[in-house]
Amino acid sequence: MDAAEIRKSFIDFFKDKGHQFVRSAPVVPHDDPTLLFTNAGMNQFKPIFLGEQQANHLRVVNSQKCIRVSGKHNDLEEVGFDTFHHTFFEMLGNWSFGDYYKAEAIEWAWELFTAVWGLDKERLWATVYEDDDEAFELWPKVTDIDPARVLRCSKKDNFWEMGATGPCGPCSEIHYYIGKDPAEQSAESVNNSDEYWELWNLVFIQNNRLEDGSLEELPEKHVDTGAGLERIVTVLQGKTSNYESDLFSTIISKTEELTGKSYINNAAPFQVIADHIRMLSFSIADGALPSNDGRGYVLRRILRRAARFGRMLDQHEPFIHGLVETVCAVMGDAFPELIEKQKHITKVIKAEETSFNETLDRGILHFEKLLKNLKGKTIPGDEAFKLYDTYGFPLDLTQLMAQEQGLQVDEQGYHNAMDAQRKRAKESGKFKADMKNIKWTTVSEGNDSTFLGYEQITAEASIKRYSVMDGIVLLVLDETPFYAESGGQIGDTGTITGAGIDLIVNDVQKENDIFIHYCSGDFEETNISNTVMCSVDGPRRQNIRKNHTATHLMHAALKEVLGDHVNQAGSLVHPNYLRFDITHHEKITADELRQIETIVNREILDNTDVMTSVKDYEDARKEGAVAFFGEKYGDTVRVLTIGDFSKELCGGTHVNRTGDIGFFKVTEESSLAAGVRRIVAVTGPKAVEYVQQQSAVVEDLQSKLTSSAEDLSARVVQLLQHKKDLEKALKHKQKSSSSFDPQKIISKAKKAGGKQIVIHEADAADMDTLKQFGDQLLNELDSGIGVLGSTAGEKPGIVVVVTKDLNEAGINAPELAKSIGAIMGGGGGGRPHLATAGGKDKSKLKDALKKAEKIIKDALHG
Repeated sequence: MDAAEIRKSFIDFFKDKGHQFVRSAPVVPHDDPTLLFTNAGMNQFKPIFLGEQQANHLRVVNSQKCIRVSGKHNDLEEVGFDTFHHTFFEMLGNWSFGDYYKAEAIEWAWELFTAVWGLDKERLWATVYEDDDEAFELWPKVTDIDPARVLRCSKKDNFWEMGATGPCGPCSEIHYYIGKDPAEQSAESVNNSDEYWELWNLVFIQNNRLEDGSLEELPEKHVDTGAGLERIVTVLQGKTSNYESDLFSTIISKTEELTGKSYINNAAPFQVIADHIRMLSFSIADGALPSNDGRGYVLRRILRRAARFGRMLDQHEPFIHGLVETVCAVMGDAFPELIEKQKHITKVIKAEETSFNETLDRGILHFEKLLKNLKGKTIPGDEAFKLYDTYGFPLDLTQLMAQEQGLQVDEQGYHNAMDAQRKRAKESGKFKADMKNIKWTTVSEGNDSTFLGYEQITAEASIKRYSVMDGIVLLVLDETPFYAESGGQIGDTGTITGAGIDLIVNDVQKENDIFIHYCSGDFEETNISNTVMCSVDGPRRQNIRKNHTATHLMHAALKEVLGDHVNQAGSLVHPNYLRFDITHHEKITADELRQIETIVNREILDNTDVMTSVKDYEDARKEGAVAFFGEKYGDTVRVLTIGDFSKELCGGTHVNRTGDIGFFKVTEESSLAAGVRRIVAVTGPKAVEYVQQQSAVVEDLQSKLTSSAEDLSARVVQLLQHKKDLEKALKHKQKSSSSFDPQKIISKAKKAGGKQIVIHEADAADMDTLKQFGDQLLNELDSGIGVLGSTAGEKPGIVVVVTKDLNEAGINAPELAKSIGAIMGGGGGGRPHLATAGGKDKSKLKDALKKAEKIIKDALHG
């Protein structure tokens, strides 16, 4: 069997035993702040184990996408170097929520392994928790396993706990011997040798760990099993390495094709790349993007690690993105989100590869240079940080390269070298659990939080439980018209009133499926059994509805204008505006934004009916309904249909017809992260208000610039050019002023009859500057005549200065200026001590200055 057939046979086996198939949760867990990535099949069922949510089905089966790259499950160092560690893997699992228990779980696991898949019973071993007599006795009772192959093991290996407190219980593991000679098996080697692979873990959740460390029995007992698909496929296909199975072999073959290198005798780079491209493809498909913090930095580390191994295959150009198509071909049938997001995944990886490639080779050269000068066996932390800060090398990449050279890295020194800004950025990206511990007072048991808000915004309700914390009243009602924040739409506000109760609802949040109303005001606990009246703020809700429907219209318009690669990467629906983040690698131009606005407003003017319907998830997807990044959908979904223009899955509140939106206007477009653009827009009255404000600005500019609206742009360009010219002239003037040195010029003066003659071509910005130079020259002359010339501006010009003693002798500057100016085709004039002359031809200036000396001498000898 190939991997797809094995996955299907597992699911079908349990479906035949009354299990409901549940789709894999996204690997990016948007509803669990304690996790960077989904790392186990049980993650999506955690609220059920904690008693926070009722199970929709008592028996469940699925294949969960998992990523393990951090925390206690950090297997990154082993990935690619052994045969079974991976950053991404599939966890096959079956669950019972208070239904069947140990006997059925053990019997069915053995049946599937031996009767259906035909695994050799003489290679299988079962382990149980040392104190779990029930499981120990059940194994030989409900299966035909050799009792000698059932082993009691310690808490370390066979007791599962969710955390320091909470649900927990013993587990039973099934191990398979992969060694060549079955006769060499021994009980002591199980859990102690790599030749014994754990294939399936059956967890029996029967206890609750209390804060004092003691255990109590749970009222309902659950079964939670996990079987790694990669290992099972490897065993069933008769291989000894996961990378030899068809889950990886096709990817490795494609890597050989792209690189021209052989997998044989050089397995590690191929295995690392094959593993990492799977992890990258699935995480990006579920909405994660490379960045410098949080899960985004994990993606960046993984991709850069793969790129570095690409260098070991002599790849100096981006190539990893070329494997995405192969990953989609291998996994796309089981996980169609890969096919849907294939173009997006490819673009993101290629962009990240290209960015890193620019520095990778230089970083490797720096590393090699560092080794030549290294004293000892430890790379200093500040050098490791430089590789990160300058060349983008994650610490674990530097450590890997160091290990290959028999060296280590001063990790503490690396962290000490992190500057404060990077530390703050990293801290802001950490995921922290919400430790708020709400102490509820229960008024009555039974179902709660039935949402009425699609049809009405007022309703009578009963309080099911409440909590008062620091003046904030938290209420859970049996039914409510208040929308709880989800899907990007913020929660409703309004009032809850009744006898002795007068509350303002400030927010509504959803914890699993429970609507929690955050209120302030008067709350008399003696009246909590009475009915209360709930009223949503109607105008605010209507604005939210407009913005939410407009978001769907804009999403469709974005795809039409920019291309099908556009996908939602985040959104916020607020009463005053809408914010929408999309996957797109270029700035959206002004012309493209106008096209988007035109399309959305066209749909608004068409006044199309906005239809909502509840359908089976698979049926909705087959009809073309768009699902969003990382969203977790149930078996039934709400489908929002706007004519033939848009069909998307959405649980939010919307207008009845597109015309209710009124008007749509984009107010902002910006870059949020690499490959992600953010658009902010307004609708209805807010859009009209925005346009009126813009119009007022235009009218004010028209008045100030004495220009029509049509000519405003040209007028502004004219003013900017004028400003630029003035700045240039000022800069030139300042430069020329600082470079004019009259004493230096006088030192080179000629003499005639004991009088100084100074002739100089000056670097003056304009005639005013040239006259200032003339004044400076005159102040320094003892007795003589000076002529300064310049070609600044459109025409040539000169300044003539004459000292006072020569004025008294009858020599005046205007006469000299007129004679010299005539040579340039112009005239001159001024006062006796300083005169100017202009010309028509710049090329004549040098000739005029040359002949000025004779004119001056003639005047002196006159």
